[in-house]
Amino acid sequence: MVEDIQAAIPLGFFLSFMIGPVFFVLLETSATKGFRAGLVFDSGVIIADILFLIIAYFSSFQLLENLSNQPGLYVFGGVILLIYAITILFNKAPAQDKTDVHTSKTGYLGLFIKGFLLNFINIGVLVFWLGVIIIVGPSLDNDPNRIMVFFSTMLIAYLITDIFKILLAKQLKRKLTPKRIRLVKKGLGVILAICGVVLIIKGFLPKDKFNIEKGIELIKEAEGQ
Repeated sequence: MVEDIQAAIPLGFFLSFMIGPVFFVLLETSATKGFRAGLVFDSGVIIADILFLIIAYFSSFQLLENLSNQPGLYVFGGVILLIYAITILFNKAPAQDKTDVHTSKTGYLGLFIKGFLLNFINIGVLVFWLGVIIIVGPSLDNDPNRIMVFFSTMLIAYLITDIFKILLAKQLKRKLTPKRIRLVKKGLGVILAICGVVLIIKGFLPKDKFNIEKGIELIKEAEGQ
């Protein structure tokens, strides 16, 4: 369980810096309305993430069950991540336009709903969660308890990182020039693309080629001789 938690924390941090509409609206809301408003908005975003995560888990449950017997299905998850990465890399929409959000007269309930809907209407979020589950599920032995601990930790790390973003919203907003935004987006896209390619390769290679535990055992045996 401890190893699952340690693996989930960096992913939560990574998720928090996925550049998209939610990222910029969170900074805009926090900078203009304050900490509490930003936190309420972010709560709506996270609830949408949880809902997407539940949908992705149950829609991929049978797929996860078959991955151990049909490693070629890893290709499916890799293709999903690769498509998502390509979308990030080649999306030419001007990022600054997405920060033009009027929240001065919006109550906390409105901010919560806005955060939920802004995240929920983005089908790319569901695609992202589906890809992550397909990658992570087999490494967690498809154990529902381990999966719950992993993704709960990931979302908590995501929330904690967002809290720091909310506190530093004005400084971050000033420093995020269009050029820096493009660089961050390209970096995230490249990371996702690499993960997708690795997953596709894993699907085509024989199962024993990617059996890490077996490899470790062989190394230990060789050292003992």
